[in-house]
Amino acid sequence: MTKRKLTRQQAWRIKKVQEEKVKRSQRKAEGLIQELQEKELGAEQTGLVIANYGASLDVEAADGNIWRCSVRQNIDNLVVGDNVIWQSGSELNGVIVALVTRQNMLARPDKDDRLKILAANIDQVIVVASTQPSYDIDLINQYLVAAETTGIKPIILFNKIDLLTKNERQVLEEELDVYKKTGYPVIYASTKERDGLEMLLTQLQQKTSVFAGQSGVGKSSLVNSLIAEAEIEVGEISESNGLGKHTTSASRLYHLASGGNIIDSPGVRDFRLWNITREQLADGFIEFRPFLGKCRFRNCQHMHEPGCALLAAEAEGLIDNQRLKSFYRISKDLSQ
Repeated sequence: MTKRKLTRQQAWRIKKVQEEKVKRSQRKAEGLIQELQEKELGAEQTGLVIANYGASLDVEAADGNIWRCSVRQNIDNLVVGDNVIWQSGSELNGVIVALVTRQNMLARPDKDDRLKILAANIDQVIVVASTQPSYDIDLINQYLVAAETTGIKPIILFNKIDLLTKNERQVLEEELDVYKKTGYPVIYASTKERDGLEMLLTQLQQKTSVFAGQSGVGKSSLVNSLIAEAEIEVGEISESNGLGKHTTSASRLYHLASGGNIIDSPGVRDFRLWNITREQLADGFIEFRPFLGKCRFRNCQHMHEPGCALLAAEAEGLIDNQRLKSFYRISKDLSQ
């Protein structure tokens, strides 16, 4: 069944309802801040945002205690992974007063094409895919480009391999072999059989990693397998469309016993690159880089122009044909 398109008036009403909910949340937060200010607040100290509930956030103090904090009105878009300056109140309540400059962030556009930050201060992004729901090479490539353009190391993890026959796995590994040749780590895992988890843990040690991918690919199951106390709700695959159901409603950071952090964020079914040029997209395909700027024409679109260095490299087997086609499809979406 196709999704019914909203009329302009219906869309306006929905937008107004959402804006009013945001205002109510802000008023509630401001009321709590005022109440805390009337009492004596503690000295300013640094902390780490480990969970985001919208109107309030959980901040981990230096001693490991968790404080439920409101946010001053002049601070926007705090996310899990942010380092903040905050002041303690009573009963493990506090107020965030400033944001420490971010090292980096992973972001995507929302439905209104506004920047939505998913997580901050990340060392690496674990791009999770699976056969259920079916994987999308273009989506994987977009995550890789997003990581490359922000200086975050990407790792590809293909989950639920226990659902594959021997022949299906061989076909999959042949398709994903291009990523290994390009230099990306590729891990095959199964939480049911516990395959690949030790290899994954090795990659996660002493790093802050965010799990990204479509809903239903098993991000929360992976976190549960690595951190027993996480106990994240795990969803099922929708029979009607084969897509995953959202189970993680709030982003959260978990500490690994072996060292390192994992950020589990709400699933992203339709990840799109935000505010990126075609040139930046091409640079995000790292195997393209040696040939960029070497085309005969400065405005080369790398499609069919004579003297195109990318096409010449593809003809020589230096660039994978399927990666080049994926670049074409993604760049077409950028212009729409």
